[in-house]
Amino acid sequence: MSVVDPIADMLTRIRNAIAVRQSVVVMPSSRLKVAIAQVLQNEGYIQRFEEVRDKFPVLRIYLKYVEGRGREREPVLRGLRRVSKPGCRIYTKRENIPWVRSGLGTVILSTSRGVMSGREARRQNVGGEILCEVW
Repeated sequence: MSVVDPIADMLTRIRNAIAVRQSVVVMPSSRLKVAIAQVLQNEGYIQRFEEVRDKFPVLRIYLKYVEGRGREREPVLRGLRRVSKPGCRIYTKRENIPWVRSGLGTVILSTSRGVMSGREARRQNVGGEILCEVW
């Protein structure tokens, strides 16, 4: 069975794993998913990730938690939202890159220079397709 929107599938798997407090998420790998995971790691939302090549490539993402009130572990990732979808692509110029949660979150963009966070895209003065928002 093929997935129509692999990025939405990736975000949903991460969202579901956080809901049940899992420490690792496993999913089929692709170059785009690895690039998104790299941005999540660089921005401090996940501990690390690894791509394992067995019969088919698998991406393992190790989620990050902090100690909350009492003994509960609170996830660093609070929310993920797909912005650009296969049926309706959303593109932006550098000066119109949105701020997520007044700067507390970030957008992940696919640009001509690769996949990067909104902060990095502003620094490099490039726009692109808004893949998702993370906070």
